[in-house]
Amino acid sequence: MAPSAVQVEDTPVPRSKQLVPRAKDEPTQEKTPLQAISQGVCLPGIPLFSSYDKHRAWILSHMAGAFRVFARHGLTEGMSGHISVRDPEHPHTFWTNPLGKHFGLLKASDMVLVDYDGNVVGGNQSRPANAAGFLIHSAVHKARPDVNAACHCHGKAGKAWSAFARPLEMINQDVCYFYGDAQAVYEDFGGVVFSEEEGQRLAAALGPKGKGMVLRNHGLLTVGGTVDEAAFLYTLMERSCDVQLKVEAAAANGVPKVYVDDEAAAYTFKMSSDAESLYWEFQPDLEYEYEASNGAFKHPDCDEVVWPGY
Repeated sequence: MAPSAVQVEDTPVPRSKQLVPRAKDEPTQEKTPLQAISQGVCLPGIPLFSSYDKHRAWILSHMAGAFRVFARHGLTEGMSGHISVRDPEHPHTFWTNPLGKHFGLLKASDMVLVDYDGNVVGGNQSRPANAAGFLIHSAVHKARPDVNAACHCHGKAGKAWSAFARPLEMINQDVCYFYGDAQAVYEDFGGVVFSEEEGQRLAAALGPKGKGMVLRNHGLLTVGGTVDEAAFLYTLMERSCDVQLKVEAAAANGVPKVYVDDEAAAYTFKMSSDAESLYWEFQPDLEYEYEASNGAFKHPDCDEVVWPGY
């Protein structure tokens, strides 16, 4: 499939406005979560593009950068693990990583484009995609039109916590990003996912609002509107599993847990889990990888991977 040069019109970035309480002597002011966290000039929103080609090059650059972040976090395990990103022009196809290449070496030019039927229809065809990964990601993309990116790895802490088949508990501020319906548990395990039916059950378990899911005896899965959002949530969920395991060990020795109450957890989720904030949460790690690799993972048609001046 040749990338299209069809021009698309820029549209305003959607903003999910929330009411942010101010000081008692000030009126309540309507701000987005990103505006609320920005003291002074607000960070810019998720970029828009004048063509599908430019958008695609930017997506693939951020996707390759996400893999390198995962490698630095130790999330590699042989040939396991995959990220998928929906193509901006052809939404029934998605980009994924080639089978058997280390996350830390991936470039935008390495990615493979597959359709919902499992056919390789574009991108770098020198290596295959991961068949089990295709079944998981295609089911998620079909079930959730709002999901543009999904991440799944076999990290150590995620695998360890998955043995309990339990959701993460609200035991600190950061894990509140997965409060309520944003977190799910897939309670079945039938080995490596090689059936379409299991992929469909997995997508159903994620639900219409899920952002992260614990896969019993398997690992973790996160999704997002951008690859940046899904990748940040993955690293956060992996670290949250590590913290949960440490807290469980302390609790087993008689140290009582103190939980974040529902009101505080719900407020933290509301003020931290919108698309723009989660996109920006990933930018520091992405910028670090960009500088460390001298931009090696960037698509040649991508003008800017990270925001200039940030």
